[in-house]
Amino acid sequence: MKKLLLGAAGVAALLAFGDTAALAQDKPVFALVPKNTNNPFFDQARDGCMKAQEEFGDFECLYIGPGEHGGGEEQLQVVNDLIARQVDGIAVSPSNAPAIATALTGAADAGIPVLTWDSDLLPEHQDLRIAYVGTKNYDIGVNLAKRVQELKPDGGTICIQSGGAAAANHNERMQGIRDTLAGVEGTEPPGDRLEGANGWTEIDGCPLYTDDDFMRANQQLEDILAREPDLDAFVPTGGFPQFIPDAYRAAVEPHKGRVESGELALVVADTLPVQMELMAEGLSLGQVGQRPFEMGYQSMVFLRQIHQGGENPEDPTYTGLDVCSPDNADTCIGG
Repeated sequence: MKKLLLGAAGVAALLAFGDTAALAQDKPVFALVPKNTNNPFFDQARDGCMKAQEEFGDFECLYIGPGEHGGGEEQLQVVNDLIARQVDGIAVSPSNAPAIATALTGAADAGIPVLTWDSDLLPEHQDLRIAYVGTKNYDIGVNLAKRVQELKPDGGTICIQSGGAAAANHNERMQGIRDTLAGVEGTEPPGDRLEGANGWTEIDGCPLYTDDDFMRANQQLEDILAREPDLDAFVPTGGFPQFIPDAYRAAVEPHKGRVESGELALVVADTLPVQMELMAEGLSLGQVGQRPFEMGYQSMVFLRQIHQGGENPEDPTYTGLDVCSPDNADTCIGG
């Protein structure tokens, strides 16, 4: 059996929740479950969760998840444990949407309200959660593709880099990229592979799947750029390679001339501060960002509202996008 890996905060939280008496407390406990706890994107969601706890003062934010992103087994174990401990609400970003749905049937049976954030369940399982809070993931892909089209109006070759193959959010982003570049609508996630549509072709070996392993993401990037010196576009659906900035610099700097000239449309999802610094250094030509702090904050506000007998939040509740390029980098971040 695969061992459960938890971040330090998750270990401490489980120890604190280790017996039934720990739950006999005055304040309700709402859990924020990321795909993993070693990702700076999810750190911002944690900060939003803690901000809501501090602001309202009448509930506890429990930030807990796997230490590493895998196939979803560790996250499934975390959610099952939270249900067994009868927390008062769960907000989860599913690593493996079909798998996590099996756990959430237990939450429904236990009367525990569930929200999804960052990534949603598949449509056939969305009755297991009250609402989705986060980005309209398809639109991330659309905006990544639009920036690529600005740089490469005649099309070309492309490699898309994604997270986990079963991560619904990344599949929706890939669908948005493919649909927009191909000029089509009505596909299903992750969209139809580009085989010359509208001038765009995905190279052999792509898409790449990182499973949120950032060193793997940078090795993939380095290998592809070395193997395909004339590649026209490289588009990660998350900030994976940039989350280890020195490794990203090492991979991209040998090709910086092609990036700065627009020969290589290197456009990346997310707009964390370190990523904006990399764009300022000429190591990307666009960043399409989300608002993870807002996701964590709003998830707690909504669980508190539900717990107190208030109305359910709007489903979905979108938290907005930031579309950045070197030309608007000083003003593009909002929310």
